[in-house]
Formats: sequence, C-alpha cells, structure tokens
Amino acid sequence: MLTILFSPSEGKNQGGSEKEQELFGALDARKEILNAYNTIVNSGDETAIKTLFGMKKFQDCLPYICDIFNTPLMSAIERYDGVAYDYLKYQELDNNTQEYLKTHTLIFSNLYGPIKGGDTIANYKVKQGNAIGDIAPEKFYKERFSYQLDLYLGDKDILDLRAGYYDKFYKPNKPFTTLKFLKNGKTVSHWAKAYRGIVLREIAKAGINSLEEFRSLELPNLNVHEIKKTKNKTEIVFNIVE
Repeated sequence: MLTILFSPSEGKNQGGSEKEQELFGALDARKEILNAYNTIVNSGDETAIKTLFGMKKFQDCLPYICDIFNTPLMSAIERYDGVAYDYLKYQELDNNTQEYLKTHTLIFSNLYGPIKGGDTIANYKVKQGNAIGDIAPEKFYKERFSYQLDLYLGDKDILDLRAGYYDKFYKPNKPFTTLKFLKNGKTVSHWAKAYRGIVLREIAKAGINSLEEFRSLELPNLNVHEIKKTKNKTEIVFNIVE
C-alpha cells in the first residue's frame, strides 16, 4: 500500500456535516494541545488570538472562533483550501477517488498533528511555526507520534509530498521518496505546491498502490530530470514543461 504524506494549508473551508470519529493515533494523545488551543480561542483576548492565528485584524479571526469540541466537522482532505488543494480539486473527483484520498493520505496539521485525509476536524487556524500557549506543535507531535507513525508506515511505501517544514513533525526512518520540481533549471516554490496537488490528484485517480506503480505513472507537464538517492531518501527531480 502507498501512503502519501501531505501538508495542510493556511486556508480552510468553513462548515461541515461529518460525524465525529477517532483520529489517527487517538484523540487523547492530542488532548493537551487541543485544550490549550480551545482556551486561547475562547478567551476573548484579542491580542492572543490574533497572535495565534497570525492575523492583524481581529475581524478576520471571527470565522475561526468556536469551541472545537462542539462545532461542525469536515474531513481533513476537504477542510483545507490552499494552492495544493486548489489543484487537487477534490470536489470534482468521483467517489472512489475521494475515498482513496481519505485512506491513503496523512496530513500533518499544525493543530491536530498527523491525521488521515478522511479524519474529521474542526475549522481552526494556527499560523505555521506558532506555539499554542506554551506548546510547540512540531515538538509535541514528534515526541508523541513518531513511534506510532513508524509502526503504521512499517509495511507501506511512502511518498512524502510535504513542504520541508513538516520534517520537524516526523521524518521516516525507512526508505521513502520525495519530489522536486524545476522550471527553466530553477527550483520552484509556489508552483511546487500546485504540482504536489496535481501529483496527488493523478495518483488518486489512478488508484496507485506502490512506488513502483507511481514511477510508471504519466504526469501532466512533468518530465523526470534525474533521480537522487541518499541514505533512505530517494528524490525524483521533475522538469516542468509547458
């Protein structure tokens, strides 16, 4: 089985109608950080809330102020709304492809930590790199979830499509594959997010179940430039062609 590690997004879709379910690795393991977040968000302290959310205007914070334990839920793969997710175009996919994304992706949330694409979460806001009270999310989740992730990923192929920042949450200790995108010989940043979304979309549509199958998959506007191997990491470098 192939598991794709993926990044969250600053933007979120509001609302939700999903039922609460057990999150990857159990809710209890997250209780401390979720309680800390909920306390700040519902404290009425506008400065603390703006700092946590990374926003300048309190008015912009209002859509995210809620009791995360008693609010509409949505699957993580649907909740996020950023560049990668814009290109994933989840809502346009058929049911089988959507189900693939819910079961084959692990998203590394700045609040919830590692969650499956189908895990249901509240509408929340944590600026990447910000602490939640006295808790640094990347350290919190690395300490509490690395062992569980090692066990979960032990018999799976791993394609790591996360932004580099999320290595702080977890770094596989078994062989895994990453992707790099070049345009005119230069590494891209904004377009890297877009193409991570495109690649995830194509993988899901094809129902890819192994890295071997992935390497045979034709990807739109991408040609393999080179493949680099260092220790347990294989990096496939693509040229973006138009």
